[in-house]
Amino acid sequence: MTHLWRHAGAVLLGVSLIAAFPPYDLWFVAILVPGAFALLVRDQPLKRVAVLGYLFGAGFFLPLLDWTGMEVGPIPWLILALFEAAFFIPLALGLTLVQRLPAWPLWTAAVWIADEAIRGRLPYGGFTWGKLAFSQADSPMLALASWGGSPGLSFAVALAGGLLAWVVVERRIWLRAAAAAGAVAIVVAPLLIQPMTPDGDTVTVAIVQGNVPAEGLAYNDEKRAITRNHVEATEQLADDIDAGRAERPDIVLWPENSSDISPFHDADTYRAIDGAVRAVGVPTLISAIVPTDDGRNVRNTSILWDPETGPGDTYVKRHPMPFGEYIPMRSIAERITDAVNQQPRDHLPGDTVGIFQVGDTTIGNVICFEVAFDGIVRDAVIDGGQFLSVQTNNATFGRTEMTEQQLAQSRVRAFEHGRTVLVSALAGVSAVVAPDGSVLDRAELFTQDVIVADVPLSDGLTLATRIGAWPEWIITALGVGAAGLVIVNARRARRAGASVADEPRPPVEAGVP
Repeated sequence: MTHLWRHAGAVLLGVSLIAAFPPYDLWFVAILVPGAFALLVRDQPLKRVAVLGYLFGAGFFLPLLDWTGMEVGPIPWLILALFEAAFFIPLALGLTLVQRLPAWPLWTAAVWIADEAIRGRLPYGGFTWGKLAFSQADSPMLALASWGGSPGLSFAVALAGGLLAWVVVERRIWLRAAAAAGAVAIVVAPLLIQPMTPDGDTVTVAIVQGNVPAEGLAYNDEKRAITRNHVEATEQLADDIDAGRAERPDIVLWPENSSDISPFHDADTYRAIDGAVRAVGVPTLISAIVPTDDGRNVRNTSILWDPETGPGDTYVKRHPMPFGEYIPMRSIAERITDAVNQQPRDHLPGDTVGIFQVGDTTIGNVICFEVAFDGIVRDAVIDGGQFLSVQTNNATFGRTEMTEQQLAQSRVRAFEHGRTVLVSALAGVSAVVAPDGSVLDRAELFTQDVIVADVPLSDGLTLATRIGAWPEWIITALGVGAAGLVIVNARRARRAGASVADEPRPPVEAGVP
């Protein structure tokens, strides 16, 4: 294979990996691509491998993240995608190095997880979009999330791909057969794992999707209209309850940004929300953008609103999205693109877990982007969440694939933690996700809708919830350690070779050739 074709192949493999994620949902592609990429970089010089890794990453992230530039232009999208592509350079180098070890498919899978672990934490708290695990919502392997979390699921996907790659290069028939059988077993065996059965009572929850007046960022100009939409939808639910057309829920969920105007600072907004909650007559979890005391920044805040006592407990989003909800190095970013001016105030992070108590029911709450982060979701379950609510605002990204990709993340979390997940979206897709990851009900994009669902509660913990990040750290250590071992061995071999070359030769006797 010429260098040009190998480089083109790296880009093509990166682009192909998109097919594993929504809206395409060809989950098996996430197995084939890591295996094929391992073969592509096998036995190549490390400088070339670094280039191949970057080309692979760019081929993957540029189309995967195209929705990030939908309303703010191409510069933020290109910067994010090309920056994230750089994380595939150490991935490619690691894949190349560990293929020199015995049982190398195991180490290639560990390298994938090490790379995902680092990318999910650095910089600014990391970026987890594009994890292999998030492509597996419809896969037979989904159940593995309840054992090893999303890192364990990603590991299984990458290991199956590595075993298939081993089939291609291994000459011994029995090892090829064993590798193929191992890959099949990894895919099929998880079907025997059952989702955790809810062990608590059932509560009725209404999800209000009020919709926005317009698609794209233009909806931000009509903040009062958005709140009014949610007020009207909730009041209509109250009318349906009074007329016997709907069951009275125990809890109502509004989505992220359902009130971009702070009810604590605006009397009209307070009265509108309070009136809607009093009409429906049950605690309602709303969302508001609340300014700091000095007004310079804001907090993305969930508020539990009681029909009798008004606003109560709050949760502030712990992981605001960098360059979306706050601008790191703002003075520098402003010189690159004026898109940062669309976020004039930074969203400050909260420091407490999203837990709300409604009677005997404990809600574990996360906001939008946070559903993609293992620790934030797990904290909400460990601290007592009997079901999970995901308040989100996807209206900014229109009808792109972003919404379905985020819904897939909620489906993985449902099986991972054995919880029903309720997605409350500003303009869609709101959904009810069962503990087995299946979608029981959903509202469509850019519609006003109310979903009423009976939600089983659970206090039990899956193995993944109990052990937390330990599998990821162990696998990461194995991947980094395996690559480091190859480097150390290579240096020792070079030193040994140099020592032999430097040894004095015996003198050659006359007449002896």
